Amino acid sequence: MTRRWDYRRWDGSQTGFEDEVDALFSELADDLLYHGDPDAALRRLLTSGFRRPDGEQVQGLRELMERLRQRRQEELESGDLGGAFHEIAQELDDVVNEEREGLQSLAEDARQSGDERRREVTDDVVAERSVELDLLPPDLAGRVRGLQNYDFVSSEAREHFEQLLEKLREELAKSFFDQMSEAMTNPDPEQLERVRQMLDALNRMMEQRQAGQDLDPSFESFMESFGDFFPGNPQTLDELLEQFAAQMAAVQAALDSMSPEQRAQLQALAASLFEDMDLRWQMDRLAENLRQAVPGAGWGRRYQYSGNDPMGLAEAAASARRLGEMDQLEQFLRSATSPGALAEVDLDEVSKYLGEDGARSLETLARLAKQLEEAGLIEQREGRYELTALGIRRIGQQALTELFSKLAKDRLGGHRNTYVGTGHEPEGQTKPYEFGDPFTLDIQRTMHNAVTRSGAGTPVHLAPEDFEISRTEHMTQASTVLMVDLSLSMPMRDNFLAAKKVAIALHTLISTKFPRDFLGLVGFSEVAREIKPQDLPEVSWDFVYGTNMQHGLMLARRMLAHRVGTKQIIMITDGEPTAHIVPDGAGSFTVDFNYPPTAETVRVTLTEVVRCTRAGITINTFMLDANRSLQGFVEQMTKLNRGRAFFTTPETLGDYVLVDFLEHRRTVRSATRRGA
Repeated sequence: MTRRWDYRRWDGSQTGFEDEVDALFSELADDLLYHGDPDAALRRLLTSGFRRPDGEQVQGLRELMERLRQRRQEELESGDLGGAFHEIAQELDDVVNEEREGLQSLAEDARQSGDERRREVTDDVVAERSVELDLLPPDLAGRVRGLQNYDFVSSEAREHFEQLLEKLREELAKSFFDQMSEAMTNPDPEQLERVRQMLDALNRMMEQRQAGQDLDPSFESFMESFGDFFPGNPQTLDELLEQFAAQMAAVQAALDSMSPEQRAQLQALAASLFEDMDLRWQMDRLAENLRQAVPGAGWGRRYQYSGNDPMGLAEAAASARRLGEMDQLEQFLRSATSPGALAEVDLDEVSKYLGEDGARSLETLARLAKQLEEAGLIEQREGRYELTALGIRRIGQQALTELFSKLAKDRLGGHRNTYVGTGHEPEGQTKPYEFGDPFTLDIQRTMHNAVTRSGAGTPVHLAPEDFEISRTEHMTQASTVLMVDLSLSMPMRDNFLAAKKVAIALHTLISTKFPRDFLGLVGFSEVAREIKPQDLPEVSWDFVYGTNMQHGLMLARRMLAHRVGTKQIIMITDGEPTAHIVPDGAGSFTVDFNYPPTAETVRVTLTEVVRCTRAGITINTFMLDANRSLQGFVEQMTKLNRGRAFFTTPETLGDYVLVDFLEHRRTVRSATRRGA
């Protein structure tokens, strides 16, 4: 891939690559949370694009393909394939009219000469030539052949016709051979013989390779003999064939885009312009060999032009080639399923059809995965991208930051406890040592006190009053299990992303701010299951119906059974219980699902609530759908458990959960202090 470099004004900061990676990862975060699949998230980002930290919009594949389709439509609306035939016909009419005027002038000169014999001879010649002009065939090829055999009287008409023939030969040759057009239009027999030899040698090489034989001549000797025909200087036979095939496929597309009548006229015209049968045979042979050698060159394409500007065959072939390149580029973009797949794109060709900004966007998209890999946020395992531990932490921290940013600062602040305890966590403050204090000596403050008291010099003599110790925060432990509803109703009601974001934010909060606390995770739908923190980013909803709170509460209670400190369950759901498990007596169970819920499902679920209450577990419920049935059930549950219930929305769920958790931690600390 052609490498391009972007230069922008330096803003005086030291940020750059890191900011760009952070912004890129931020664009992916919600998608990663929702689906848990970095490959899918990258594909969606490829499709939609994103905005860079400097404000530049990186266009996604959807927008780039739309621009490409518009560019393609502009090409189709720019030309008229039939217009060229009208122009050629008009020029031939002009040649014939010029010749008729020459005949009339010749007859008039003979009459005015007074020479009767000259007049008679001239009248015979004029009558004969006029009949020849009258009998010219109506089709272009027939008229060209007729005028080629016609003996012009008018030098102006002859010169005009020869110029038209040269122009047509050049255009036809350019359409087929592009860079070789000068050689093909040169009437020099020696040059045309070299063209025939070149085509024959090239055809033999293709046929020998197709048959598995050694090439004779070799590509190197071929280029030594005919390299002047190819200014592009191809380095291999395949490269040469690809160039030839692209051009001839474009010519064929232009021919196939014409009407049958137009195509027949053009083919006949070409035959009349290149009358050498061996040359025509070599060209037909070349086209057939190229079809077999380069089948993917775009043979069989045709286009529907709707413009007004007349197009000759060379111009039509050039247009068809551009359209073919656009078709291939669109097919390439459409098939790109990962950033790495874009690495092979020709940025110069992209720039030709989508502009420099489009090429920059495509290059940026191609670097997405590599940037995230280099930053340590994703890694490739068995051909798929997966989040690293750093990537998981980054998502959690971002979710936590996003949720905290919504809350009023006076509600959360730093959440510091004013009580100075004697636990294990240093607060960064010191106090004079008193009898009974833990001997957590602060060396710096102690030495400072001794030097201040006794002055400089060594040794430094310590006295009891010099001792200062570190203050510590009285630490308590809390154990929490977060139950998240994974039933199909969660994504159907747009509740899943908010719930998962809260789960990963709460995990990040506890693991970073309260590392002594325990957080368990349970997902429940038709049945419940424990979720390991490292698997949380990949968790998705279950494609099943059923909200089995009973099983979820059972798992949560067992997870908290041997934990110390205060215990609570935080349950996030959008529906009433509609399923419960029924033991089969053999160590397994079946699931009983009913909607609306049966009295038995409600009963066994509330029985599990009572068991949690007896185990000293508080259940706080966050409801994302405040329907009457769910409210009625939760009211029964809170009466039994003395927990709290919150009716919230996906937009405010995180606020409620985090504030409630932090306030719960404050309550735990205050209770511990009073007990102390």
